[in-house]
Amino acid sequence: MAEIPVYFFTGFMDSGKTTLIQETLFENGFAEDDDRILIIACEDGDVEYDTEKLKTINASVATIDTEAEFNTEHLQEIADQYRPDVVFVEYNGTWGVGEVYEMELPKNWVIVQSLATVDATTFEMYMANMRSMMMEQFFQAEVVIFNRCDDNTPKSKFRGNIKAVNRPAQIVYERADGTIDDREEELPFDINADVIEISDADYALWFMDCMENPKKYDGKKVHFLGLVYNPKDGKLKRGVIVPGRFAMTCCVEDITFLGMMCKTGMENTPEHRSWIDLTARIKVEFAREYKGKGPILYPIEMKPAEKPQDELVYFS
Repeated sequence: MAEIPVYFFTGFMDSGKTTLIQETLFENGFAEDDDRILIIACEDGDVEYDTEKLKTINASVATIDTEAEFNTEHLQEIADQYRPDVVFVEYNGTWGVGEVYEMELPKNWVIVQSLATVDATTFEMYMANMRSMMMEQFFQAEVVIFNRCDDNTPKSKFRGNIKAVNRPAQIVYERADGTIDDREEELPFDINADVIEISDADYALWFMDCMENPKKYDGKKVHFLGLVYNPKDGKLKRGVIVPGRFAMTCCVEDITFLGMMCKTGMENTPEHRSWIDLTARIKVEFAREYKGKGPILYPIEMKPAEKPQDELVYFS
């Protein structure tokens, strides 16, 4: 028996999951075949499914009301009842997401794509009040869609938050009228300055942008305050250090070090976990630590610095 593709949609209530699924089915030519389509709806939002219209494309809706019911046995019962050829799961945004990828799905069901929808107008509020729950929606998403965007949407900030927990994710910005917002993301620092000044508040965004788009920074000078990674265990070559900052990505339990290779050309390099004020030129070169080409820092000026009041940086 052939595999049954499952399209998995996450996101908080009223983030646009129902609308996206219906647009996919009716406007993007997805339902042109005679496949039996099953939508598993796990919450009731403002937008409801047009069941009569769905019948015209051989689509049905099954509901799951509680997180406890979202289990292998119950899903298999639904599979036996509807015998779908393709499945769309509109998952409840308040339920645990990670368990879904670990659980056993009905026979031949395979998650082929995971998408997360986000209401751009409420994203910052949710991140401020329920960051862990919000970020869980994005861990496994291959595509993250910010809808209801406008000219004031801070795209670079939103992108930094997503890339902090899911670097491969594709990010799409959609306006309220459904058109794609393809304007270039504005960064909170001047990339064309003689020396790009990176404040503590902007470090995380700069780091993610530089790692993803290193050619954009090739040959440019940058200045920031960094914590030195330089252990005495031989992990780094002589003269090489990794300055960076610890960033809180999801919650206090999820803190990661965002550091960049730095070839100092010095015999006596700064000590491990010391602070430095660094001005350096960026060159895009091969590094085994990057498993390919990436940004390498070459110091222009490097001097000891005092530990900042807040050692962490943030994606907000």
